[in-house]
Amino acid sequence: MRRLSPALLTGVLGLLAAAGATWAAQQSATRREPQFENDHVRVWKSIILPNQPLALHRHDHGRALIALSGGRLDVVDQDGKVLKTYHWQPGKAYWLDPDPPGQRHADLNNTAHPIEVIVVEVLDP
Repeated sequence: MRRLSPALLTGVLGLLAAAGATWAAQQSATRREPQFENDHVRVWKSIILPNQPLALHRHDHGRALIALSGGRLDVVDQDGKVLKTYHWQPGKAYWLDPDPPGQRHADLNNTAHPIEVIVVEVLDP
């Protein structure tokens, strides 16, 4: 049986450690995980951790949101001004209209636990 050289073994272990650190960082960060997209809808899962807002963005289309875990979510503008507050209950579905023209926002979770939702954005006119 052939043995791995110490340099190769060190390199492999380093890659595994980096991959593990990347995975751990992704699990501890607010993020959007794409699920699928076609000509009619775009679907993603958002995980919003406490005090880690999603980056400023906007929605040009209406969307259905299904709360996987509930909580209070503030929608804030670039200056931190609260535009809307949502109180989502697990297992409930909600409709969100498109954003007003030119308006961008961030989603801020001020609770002590992650909020997870599935979003189905309707692309058809």
